[in-house]
Amino acid sequence: MRIILVLPVLLLGACQVSKDDANNTVSVTFNQDVAANTAADVSNTAQNIAADVGNEAKSTGAKIENKVDSTRVDVNANVQTNVQSNKH
Repeated sequence: MRIILVLPVLLLGACQVSKDDANNTVSVTFNQDVAANTAADVSNTAQNIAADVGNEAKSTGAKIENKVDSTRVDVNANVQTNVQSNKH
């Protein structure tokens, strides 16, 4: 859904506006190469961020696992219960 919001910004970035004061005109041109390069840059950045997040999650998981392993305690308990009856 967020990609839909990014597309107009990418398209605007590829537009080049020039104003001719002598003729009182404004021209807008769309540079497809700029749009393609910007889209590729955004895609690469998104992939890099996703990879960084994945690596950080993996590293954090390993740290948690190491911490749990180092603090593991074995408990051996022999529990007996004595039930007393209140019957008279």
